[in-house]
Amino acid sequence: MTSPRLLVLFDLDGTLVDPAGAITGGISSALAACGLPVPSDADLHRMVGPSLVTSLRDIAGVPEDRLEAVIRHYRQGYRQSGMAQSRPYPGIAGAVERLRQEHTVAVATQKPQHLALELLGVQGMGSLFASVHGSPADEQAAAALNGKASIIRAALESHAGSYDRAVMIGDRRHDVEGAAANRIDCIGVSWGFAGEGELEAAGAAVVVGSADELSDAVLEFERKGVALNGSV
Repeated sequence: MTSPRLLVLFDLDGTLVDPAGAITGGISSALAACGLPVPSDADLHRMVGPSLVTSLRDIAGVPEDRLEAVIRHYRQGYRQSGMAQSRPYPGIAGAVERLRQEHTVAVATQKPQHLALELLGVQGMGSLFASVHGSPADEQAAAALNGKASIIRAALESHAGSYDRAVMIGDRRHDVEGAAANRIDCIGVSWGFAGEGELEAAGAAVVVGSADELSDAVLEFERKGVALNGSV
């Protein structure tokens, strides 16, 4: 029996790339520049994962009429220095390279798609992925989407017919919930921004702690021929 063809979808920030403070520090700087309160470190970490508008509105409490200015400050700083400040997590590029030899690997992120492509290029990872799926450039339009679920759906539709099963890999509950909404499993990674127990509580099939463990988990997913949680 031949091995199933897998579509392996990766989240970006917190899964493939360590923002190294570029996101949380950038949000802090943007809020301060606009004369708005800066949330606690714990709340800043919670802001990595959802769309920027959602995080600014729901966690930082930014008024609607100030969102555009804060986002403009944040995006300017991120493109000037944040991308170069970020780094791929240890071993992750090698893990992706191994997976892409046998399977299709793609990115599904809530970061605006054009910025996701730019970040992967800066980090020397642009050629590793068959496709990159992200949010619209319009931040308000991105916030109106059905979160991660719609982005994962776009990735699945983009590769329809080229895979037998798909799995999402991510560091936040949004990745797990978006995968579940599309009837696929999610492998959680512990090196990102999830709080303790967040991924397990959301229903991650398994949570891994290193790139090597991630490769093994995907291979086990392939070997079993069924989803990691036992569903068909």
